[in-house]
Amino acid sequence: MKFVQIIGFETERLEEMEQQLQEFAQRNAGKAGGPTHRMLLKDRDNPRRYLAVLEFDSYDDAMRNSEDPETTKLAEQLGALSIGERTYTNCDVLDMRELK
Repeated sequence: MKFVQIIGFETERLEEMEQQLQEFAQRNAGKAGGPTHRMLLKDRDNPRRYLAVLEFDSYDDAMRNSEDPETTKLAEQLGALSIGERTYTNCDVLDMRELK
């Protein structure tokens, strides 16, 4: 079953975060078990609040990814660029479809 993690955070340093994410993606290209899709949302009512939506093939893949030392290092780097605490919401995907 597909699994999605939603990470809520605030920052005024989004460009620096994006640079860290690009470097992480380059170092981990081709590595199995990581996110299959990523979506970044910006809150229209709070211009420094964002939601990162990460899709994984399974909950187990997401948990292995979370335990990876490289992921831990990235989370620490991104946390240093955040304002306040991040929030995590873990979701099993029950339905996903294109609506065109």
